[in-house]
Amino acid sequence: MHMNSTVTQPEFSKWRARIWPIHNHEMKKFLPLALIMCCVIFNYTVFRNTKDTMIISTAGAAATTFLKLYFVTPSAILFFIYYAKVSSLFDDEKIFYVITIPFIVFMAIFSFVLHPFITQIQPSADTINNLNNNYPALKVFISIYANWLYSLFFIISELWGSVMLSLMFWGFANRVVRLGEAKRFYGLFVVLSNLALIFCGTVVSLCSSSAKKFLGESATAASQWQWSLNALITVCIIVSIIMMCLFRWMHTNVLNDPKYYDGAKEAKKKKEKPSLMQSMKLVFTSPELGLIVALVICYGVTINLIEVQWKNQIKLYFGVDKNAMNAFMGQYSAYSGAVTMVFGLFFGANIMRVFSWFKAAVFTPMVIVIFGTLFFGCIMFKEQVGAMVSGFGMTSTYLAMMVGMIVVIMSKATKYCLFDPTKEMAYIPLDANLKTTGKAAVDVAGGRIGKSGGAFTQSTLLMAMGTANVIDILGIAFGVFLIGCIVWVYAVKALSKRIIAKQAG
Repeated sequence: MHMNSTVTQPEFSKWRARIWPIHNHEMKKFLPLALIMCCVIFNYTVFRNTKDTMIISTAGAAATTFLKLYFVTPSAILFFIYYAKVSSLFDDEKIFYVITIPFIVFMAIFSFVLHPFITQIQPSADTINNLNNNYPALKVFISIYANWLYSLFFIISELWGSVMLSLMFWGFANRVVRLGEAKRFYGLFVVLSNLALIFCGTVVSLCSSSAKKFLGESATAASQWQWSLNALITVCIIVSIIMMCLFRWMHTNVLNDPKYYDGAKEAKKKKEKPSLMQSMKLVFTSPELGLIVALVICYGVTINLIEVQWKNQIKLYFGVDKNAMNAFMGQYSAYSGAVTMVFGLFFGANIMRVFSWFKAAVFTPMVIVIFGTLFFGCIMFKEQVGAMVSGFGMTSTYLAMMVGMIVVIMSKATKYCLFDPTKEMAYIPLDANLKTTGKAAVDVAGGRIGKSGGAFTQSTLLMAMGTANVIDILGIAFGVFLIGCIVWVYAVKALSKRIIAKQAG
């Protein structure tokens, strides 16, 4: 990339430069960072698949849109305020533990304490029927209330992705990885982390499909789901402990050595951190952060519009069978990991290394607009397409679900391999406060606002039309999708100019 570093590295051989541009002495720093990301991605995938299965099978795909807009976004803003306060009280290492542990405690309580009594905890069917009869325009909100425990799990799971991946891991990486290293490290972080995605997909599918073997043929669907949930959350707790141990090991064995970390000599000095109001002023007056926010929002809007329609096709195909749906989501995760790893290893890392920042960053919106248009067309012309494939023994719903899976996988592959690394590299030339508090505002609050953009469009249209069926708003959703992609490309171009100017200065 055209983001020059002051650190000059020896040349690699042709193939090593393409596949493994890591020096042997850098493994002590690179490997634990990659493993931490693997742990974060593993849990993120388990939580994502599980919360989607819970909500889609009970409240419907439309509920995911309302949850992201009216519940997850306010929660993300509250978290940003909490993070700004925590940042002023603890050092960087302790912040990681203070943020991570509450997530894991909640998941354990949810699975082992609350979920076994879900039928007693959540409202009765009669209560929900009365509410639906009295307030038909609020049927999606009522559905969320009817499944409030699953909705709470959905909210916390969504925050894990924003907080632990975007903020905690990438914030840590941006702080300890030099710019010259980032050009080589970041693409491979994504490649290796997808081993965790493949492993996670296998674990999810195994837990979901083997519950009957352990419990016996006479086991009820509810008991099978409880067994699967307990197994998955137990694995996530173990993975989280491993992640925190790796994080601690880096601070005691890597970050205290100037060979690996430029801030090692100042590590013991207490940093003066800005107040919440000072942090907000920094965020709102930085043109670079504003453009990064635009990238995050545009990605959130476009992928939300695609995923809601895709999840609706999954709901139509599987109905209320949680184990079958979760097994499918596990297979999707495994395929996503394999595709992302191959793409990152042979294309993503080399695109970042060979081409300019702009060309690497603009690749993701171009892929999403092309494949997203294909997916929307598949649903909009579902009858015609269904007639064409009926001879192959496929239904139109099954075809739309599989095409949607391919589109989402391609979108995620380019997002992880190119969008995330290029976005993170845009932070490196910025000052320390913008890298921490500014990044928190962009990735946690800004990321949620991005997803809420698509959610706001869809939820408003659903309420205005008095429907809970996202198919009814497909045409308008596609129009908003195209606008989001166009704005995204313009934001990438503007940010590219500012990055070049920062490097030149």
